[in-house]
Amino acid sequence: MRYDPTFYAGAAVHYRSGRPPYSPQLEALLAEELGLDGSGRLLDVGCGPGFLTVRLASLFEDAVGLDPDPAMIAEGRRAAEERAIANITWIQARAEALPAAAPGPYRLVTFGQSFYWTDEVPVAEAVYDMVEPGGALVLLGHHAAGRVVPPSPGPPRIPHDEIRELVRNYLGSTGRAGRSTPPVQALSLQDALARSRFGAPRVIFAPGVPDHVLDVEGVLSNYFSMSFAAPHLFGDRVGEFAGELRALLSGRSPAGLFWDWPGDTKVLLARK
Repeated sequence: MRYDPTFYAGAAVHYRSGRPPYSPQLEALLAEELGLDGSGRLLDVGCGPGFLTVRLASLFEDAVGLDPDPAMIAEGRRAAEERAIANITWIQARAEALPAAAPGPYRLVTFGQSFYWTDEVPVAEAVYDMVEPGGALVLLGHHAAGRVVPPSPGPPRIPHDEIRELVRNYLGSTGRAGRSTPPVQALSLQDALARSRFGAPRVIFAPGVPDHVLDVEGVLSNYFSMSFAAPHLFGDRVGEFAGELRALLSGRSPAGLFWDWPGDTKVLLARK
């Protein structure tokens, strides 16, 4: 896949306040499945602002967060410093630069909603050689289809359909990603792994966060953190868009709070 450095231009500062977290049971699930005991190394590829890197670092002796976007790396480093986490090395590089960019071995290599941005099968093959025997590659994402929807904790759900229509009013009906369009997945994530030496992965679900609540600014950050609605795409109308979105949200929730249910955390686990 051809990389465009503007995919997430201006989005990094919005990730931490806008993106929904992975399951609170994720660390325990991975530790049990892989026998993690504080030894070995972690590589988090396409780490963004370090969501996974920071959460999982304590399960390893050393961790590496790798991302091509310097602003994402800066946010990840800031998040680690705020939590006094000192065992993470941050590397600005694409997944396609592996293994040279971050030589192994690793006990675990993770991709949190980033694998589909890569040349999947060649990248999986490169990772296979970097993972130590008995180690694993894990792909993570949010999955709502077919999962039980929990009851609302009180606030209304984010009106995603209306917000996406507002985005289309500004940016057009063709989805945007940087200076082009989003990558087209020729293979599902499972099929891509199945074509590599890892083989077909196990699929495990960890319960999502049932009461994830955002305020108006959090919902705005949620959209600004997406490649299809990154701030730079709006050009000099970004303030106008933000104002319309705030007005829309204010009319849907007098308290200014919204419930988000992105689903459970889907874990694709492939062992070496």
